[in-house]
Amino acid sequence: MATSREMTAGRALPLIFNFTMPLLMGNLLQQTYSLVDAAIVGKFLGINALASVGASTSVVFLILGFCNGCCGGFGIPVAQKFGARDYSTMRRYISVSLQLAAVMSVVIAVVTSILCGDILLMMRTPDIIFQDAYYYLLITFIGVPCTFFYNLLSSIIRALGDSKTPFWFLLFSTILNILLDLFCILVLDWGVAGAAIATVFSQGVSAVLCYGYMMRRFDILRGTPDERKFNGALARRLMYIGVPMGLQFSITAIGSIMLQSANNALGTACVAAFTAAMRIKMFFMCPLESLGIAMATYTGQNYGAGKPERIWMGVKVSALMMIIYWAFTFCVLMLGARTFALLFVEASELEILKDTELFLHISVSFFPVLGLLCILRYTIQGAGYTNLAMLSGVSEMIARVLVSLYAVPAFGYLAVCFGDPTAWIAAVLFLVPAFIFVYRRLLRMRREQ
Repeated sequence: MATSREMTAGRALPLIFNFTMPLLMGNLLQQTYSLVDAAIVGKFLGINALASVGASTSVVFLILGFCNGCCGGFGIPVAQKFGARDYSTMRRYISVSLQLAAVMSVVIAVVTSILCGDILLMMRTPDIIFQDAYYYLLITFIGVPCTFFYNLLSSIIRALGDSKTPFWFLLFSTILNILLDLFCILVLDWGVAGAAIATVFSQGVSAVLCYGYMMRRFDILRGTPDERKFNGALARRLMYIGVPMGLQFSITAIGSIMLQSANNALGTACVAAFTAAMRIKMFFMCPLESLGIAMATYTGQNYGAGKPERIWMGVKVSALMMIIYWAFTFCVLMLGARTFALLFVEASELEILKDTELFLHISVSFFPVLGLLCILRYTIQGAGYTNLAMLSGVSEMIARVLVSLYAVPAFGYLAVCFGDPTAWIAAVLFLVPAFIFVYRRLLRMRREQ
């Protein structure tokens, strides 16, 4: 039988490290989705096709980020009740979260599919890539329920201290995605739409397999029919935590959309460079994101167990791991950025290669700021203060909007490269005092109890 793991006792560093590694492998596999899509599209369908995939990246992050944020939020009460060993309420939360996911994902899929064309027009998508961008975005929106359910199920399993099980299903899904990419594009000749279909279908299969395994193999999740009934009070609690987390991602994405819109206006070459650089950057960001997700579960369990000192201990060891990883990544991207860019475009595309390299060099220089952002934001979320985390997303949005409106018209693509680092700095300036407030409040609550 699959087992859960408590992180409320023992040394923080090995607990967080061991929990983070399967998360990291899973996130790397998810980014492999994007890398494979972009690499195959760029190599076999050309620069315009690659740009059409990249033209909608921020919009995809806006919608899927909201879904994934909600899923992460729904997992927080599960982790808290697991840490408190209130397993009956934990199972009720799981049941209600699945019911909410069914309704929310369908509504989101329908609304976004209808508005798909208007969104691309608002983003000033170049005419030459508009049709392919539309098909790619539409198929991605239709597949929202697949993405929603996989991320929710993974969040629930992680809340129980098991970060390995979701990885194995994602590994299978990634392999399936690569094979379907090649089949849909090279054999069926479905173009950019084929890449989107492959990704959505793969995630759907992963969600179905994950649910079946979870319900059969995790004894702690087997409840009574009464525990599976809809509960309005629990639903409100889940929405109170989950929706702000989802909005945090969406608010952040609004700034990214503004930045991408400004970049779209610079021409197809800049869009292609931005697309390649973003795929590579997201891949190398995975350890930072994984460390943050691990801190959310670690914090949630220790919050439920009434052990706030362990939360601060976790923040310190996570920061240490983050700095060590950044030193490694800095060397790799400073020396090998152009080599990674060759995965997406031919060696003759000198302008695109140069712009991709510039973007990556600037981004990796600010990775320590991003790492601190991930650690503090997810720690605050794990303690249940998701509204504060959402406000940090507002800081990011404002920074990106200002760069898009004032810096990009003046400095062009160079300003685009500084868009994300500026947003990270703005968010951290908010998160540091926010974390101090949350931690002091947790200490005060424990003393009162």
